[in-house]
Amino acid sequence: MNINHLRQDTPGTRYHRHLNNAGAALPPKPVIQAVQNYLQEEALHGGYETAAKHAAGINRFYGAAAKLLNAKAHNIAFAGHATEAFNKALSSIPFQPGDVLLTTDDDYTSNQIAFLFLQKHFKIKLLRAGKLPEGGVDVGSMKKLIEKHRPKLVAVTHVPTNSGLVQDVEGVGALCQKHGIWYLVDACQSAGQILLDVARIGCDFLSLTMRKWLRGPRGAGFLFVSDRALRAGLEPVFPDLGGAEWTEPGIYKNADDASRFAYWEKNYALLLGSKAAIEYALGLGLENIEKRVAELAGYARQQLNALPGWKVLDLGKKKCGIVTAHHESSKPAIFKAALKKANINAGFASTANALIDFTEKKVTWAMRVSPHYYNTKEEIDGLVAALKG
Repeated sequence: MNINHLRQDTPGTRYHRHLNNAGAALPPKPVIQAVQNYLQEEALHGGYETAAKHAAGINRFYGAAAKLLNAKAHNIAFAGHATEAFNKALSSIPFQPGDVLLTTDDDYTSNQIAFLFLQKHFKIKLLRAGKLPEGGVDVGSMKKLIEKHRPKLVAVTHVPTNSGLVQDVEGVGALCQKHGIWYLVDACQSAGQILLDVARIGCDFLSLTMRKWLRGPRGAGFLFVSDRALRAGLEPVFPDLGGAEWTEPGIYKNADDASRFAYWEKNYALLLGSKAAIEYALGLGLENIEKRVAELAGYARQQLNALPGWKVLDLGKKKCGIVTAHHESSKPAIFKAALKKANINAGFASTANALIDFTEKKVTWAMRVSPHYYNTKEEIDGLVAALKG
């Protein structure tokens, strides 16, 4: 990678040392231009008219998104954000009272809340698999719980938002396929920094966002829906005319493809910005991105662990671009102020973001540093110097 060129292609690097890519990454010029150009044209010529003119480019989004995941275009549904995509998939599972939903301790907070909602209102049973000593879901525990309880759905977050942990979604997927169990993967924090292959993962649904590691616009994401789920007739709660057809006064018919999980109304500027972001990532190569991100994150862990009073919290045999650390004696406001003064962007999480994880680690907050491929070791050194000061 030509890092100087990539930084020139990222206007935001002129103004900030941005190490908060797990929150929202800085977009490259092609993404910015795609969104701005479409909005300008739409303002001058009309929304419907501009969408019709750009129909071919809009349709190419689905092919690009499919290529990112080793899927087919008909398996992709555009969404306003990852939680929308995840909840649409979740709502399509035909739960009955007493059914089991099996997940992990490290699933994303919003997902855990949704699971608890289902438990409260649909009277399902929520189970969480055990963890390995080094962190991450224990596939052996998953196997025992699957064989004992025969869950209706298994849901796993690939990379938790509060940790550098990478969970074994492929190992879990093999179990789900063997037992014919619906499988939902949240790839919100892995898409764009880790190579994803839905065939190898073996999932029925995979949700993701554009604003993080894919460097796309906020307010955009998409959902992968497997052919198995489509053939089974799974459908989200409250479909609309974007994914279904009203055929008779008392009958509607779902679309045959994943569009049944999408709404008719879409922000086409963000969709085209998403296409540009995916094409940008594919052009660089996800293998190259993953290698570069892992290198920078490893360097950040090394430097933070060497700082007096700081401890890196990340667990797992494999770690990714999210680096979390905690200071033994101070409140996070001190460090937030120091980073702000140094013009460095990083994230800070509280127990509410990771109730089980932070309770087990005996911390109430953590700093989250998430370097992307366009960042540099010098920027990480600047963060360490600001914290030391």
